[in-house]
Amino acid sequence: MAQSHQTASPVIYIVGSGNDALDRHVTGLLADQLGDEATLMPIRDDQSMIGTDSPVVTIGPVAFSKIRQMNRDAPILALMVEKTFIQGYANRSPGQVSAIYYDVPLVRQALTGKAILPQSRQIALLASTESVEIYEDLIDQLSAYNLQARVFITDSDDQLIPTLVRALTYGDFVLAGSDDAIYNPRNIKHILLTAYRRNKIVIGPSQAYVKAGVLASSYAPFPVMAEMAGTYLQGYLAEGHFPEPDYPGEYRVEANKQVARSLNIPLPERDWIAEQVDELLQSGQGGAE
Repeated sequence: MAQSHQTASPVIYIVGSGNDALDRHVTGLLADQLGDEATLMPIRDDQSMIGTDSPVVTIGPVAFSKIRQMNRDAPILALMVEKTFIQGYANRSPGQVSAIYYDVPLVRQALTGKAILPQSRQIALLASTESVEIYEDLIDQLSAYNLQARVFITDSDDQLIPTLVRALTYGDFVLAGSDDAIYNPRNIKHILLTAYRRNKIVIGPSQAYVKAGVLASSYAPFPVMAEMAGTYLQGYLAEGHFPEPDYPGEYRVEANKQVARSLNIPLPERDWIAEQVDELLQSGQGGAE
């Protein structure tokens, strides 16, 4: 039988995080997005040579760093990385390095707390001297939503709980940013117990922390991130450069109903919370009720 001539589809390399279940899930979602437009090819540890004109998708910061050191000319789309990690690389190599940000915008997290506690006005933030900068933009944005925040600095484990107690006297709730020095497996139980004894909730920093006992967090669903990544890769294949890094356009809310019950806090449906946050962001008026 005669076969019609077909042009080979372009190759897109993908480098996993080392978490096999996560890597398979992300790769499968991305393959569904790309369809026949490109072939996804995993890079093994022994593959040190990559064609510089073929885009590389990396899952997580370690994978990105490995490929960046392996080939500084490689076009890379980074997934599962935070804005603070990737922004400098993207600024230095626009169009060549891009990302779908994994962290949730702090203003969205703040409004997640406000949607759950509509009367809230003051947000407590814990930071170290090194991490306080991550909250600068948020503090400037909050006035549009009738909210204000104060940062409480703690630079040691000994200072953590006394500083948190002061923060809890100020804030209607605690907003946790992506700060591993403070919000880590060693500290999180102490932080949550201290807050909940004073009947104050903690929001953020991620979906994983809700399972640990945080009341709620916004998060971007993997299919949404994969769809956006597919669009970025299609753009690269067509134009030869990536769009600028950005956050996904859709977020959902994870909530811990058991914590809400124990604190006697009425918890709306998660979809309603997410919709309310979107409405607040669009209106820029948190006190419109």
